[in-house]
Amino acid sequence: MIMHQIKVLQSVVSTLLEGGRGVSGTANPKQPALAIQLYDREGCPFCRRVREVLTMLNLDFEVYPCPKNGTRFRPIAEQIGQEIGGSVQFPLLVDENTGVKLQGSQAIIDYLFQTYGKTGKTPAKWKNLSKQPVIGTLVSGARLMRGLKADSTNATKAPPAQMLQLWSFEASPYTRLVRERLCELELPYALHNVAKERWQDMGPAVLRLKPGPYVPLAGGKREREIVNMQGRLQVPYLIDPNTGVHLFESKDIIDYLNHTYC
Repeated sequence: MIMHQIKVLQSVVSTLLEGGRGVSGTANPKQPALAIQLYDREGCPFCRRVREVLTMLNLDFEVYPCPKNGTRFRPIAEQIGQEIGGSVQFPLLVDENTGVKLQGSQAIIDYLFQTYGKTGKTPAKWKNLSKQPVIGTLVSGARLMRGLKADSTNATKAPPAQMLQLWSFEASPYTRLVRERLCELELPYALHNVAKERWQDMGPAVLRLKPGPYVPLAGGKREREIVNMQGRLQVPYLIDPNTGVHLFESKDIIDYLNHTYC
């Protein structure tokens, strides 16, 4: 328990370093019919840039973890990378709604804003991003590089038959710990973004800026998703359709993943 709290503190430092990116998003996203597929390394600063934009656009997507030494999805990503560019780069995005396959954070970010943004244009702060993500590297350092390398003890286990479901937004310090472990265990999952849509949403679930019972924005995505979250909008929230397990707390989820899939 003490070690988990230390990891939480490290994750909180990472959130502060991110400067609020990956917290807020639109209440009415342009969610495509087929889920966007992201071949991703959780601890990679370039991948983080794309996930921050996905949170900003409040899009759900499928995550196929490709940590270093990974054997499940990394070979697939390498094959796609060879098809479109000669070698693989992470992040790598596949959008079956448009037939687009892209790699590299800037190309993916421009595509996401052009295809799923309200104006069809990349905002100025997301254009021409530095080729050396200094802050992103510091964020990874604060997390002691977790979520970058595959757990070798899990190499021979088959992935679950059905994809896990995770409710999250990028900058949530508690959810980050879960995503790191999912990446290390190479467990694919569908990520349901529940970005904060207005100031009343700000703050931890038990200590939001607006006191009293939480009421999501009428007509927003959070109002729709709270039905799928047992009426309790708190992240992380994990559903494993393979076992019927539903869990909220990060430590409980990580313990479950280790017990079930490691």
